[in-house]
Amino acid sequence: MALPTSMRRIRFAAAGGPEVIEVETGPVPAPAPGQVLIEVAAAGVNRPDCLQRAGGYPPPPGATEIPGLEIAGRVVALGEGVATPKIGDEVCALVISGGYAEYCVAEAVLCLPIPEGLSLLEAAGLPENVLTVHDNVFTRGRLKAGETILIHGGSSGIGYTAIQLAKAAGATVYATAGSAEKCAFCRSIGADVAIDHRAEDWQARVKELTGGKGVDVILDMVGGPYIRKNLMSLAFEGRLVQIAFLQSGKVADFDFTPLMLRRLTMTGSTLRPRSVELKKAIADRVRAEVWPLYGAGKAKVVIHETFPLERAREAHALMESSTHIGKIMLSVRD
Repeated sequence: MALPTSMRRIRFAAAGGPEVIEVETGPVPAPAPGQVLIEVAAAGVNRPDCLQRAGGYPPPPGATEIPGLEIAGRVVALGEGVATPKIGDEVCALVISGGYAEYCVAEAVLCLPIPEGLSLLEAAGLPENVLTVHDNVFTRGRLKAGETILIHGGSSGIGYTAIQLAKAAGATVYATAGSAEKCAFCRSIGADVAIDHRAEDWQARVKELTGGKGVDVILDMVGGPYIRKNLMSLAFEGRLVQIAFLQSGKVADFDFTPLMLRRLTMTGSTLRPRSVELKKAIADRVRAEVWPLYGAGKAKVVIHETFPLERAREAHALMESSTHIGKIMLSVRD
């Protein structure tokens, strides 16, 4: 069956708010050597997509301007040298950009099978969150069984994924969220304690929960004034992992003395700019260590709302409202 030559895709008419999102028709991309072409069933919506739309997170040189970092669908064409996956295979994939479209190219080595029991829609909400969480919580944060972790933004896609994976690894999990409803959700998926940061001082609560010791690992995407509070909330040899900065949180003024006195580690990372080889190493670990959790029902995908491609503006507006719990998804095909 011949592939179409054109497809629907999302473009950003300019840097700005959700109103700059438009649906247009463009050519179907061709897979380069080592890549596959995927007929997209669904794509995840992530905060980096909103940041790209606002002009703050451009794709790496040579990558398409079409947004979208994670997809699921059916392989319909193979680039030179690709043996697996095969045409007709259903996969989910981490992509550097291009997910908000009917067809998207992906590196073959970054395509993962759909976990047993999950739909394509659910699987499309896994790659960006799971690879980010696994690399930052377990590789960089070195979380292990018996330790404690504090996860900020526990009801977000990253947050609820981190709660589930940390709990499955045998850690004690504390989370912050912005309402009683969000805190209840965090507890329902495995958080031992959820703290409403709008209603109480989370730093004081963590101190109380740990008997003044502090937690072993903190996963943060807020930054700003949280950085100092995070450092003061870590136990000796604790690790602070920074994966994003909401609003103006990338700048902070604080005393670094606790970093030295408590022998702390402060680290962070971004996923998108890394080489295919580095991403493949993460994907291989995820497939071996995390995919079985989803297949066994020990972790799940929580979808707050799904929008068709032509309503991507609404999806971005919902993301930026921070009223959602779980993933926001785009359904590209039925």
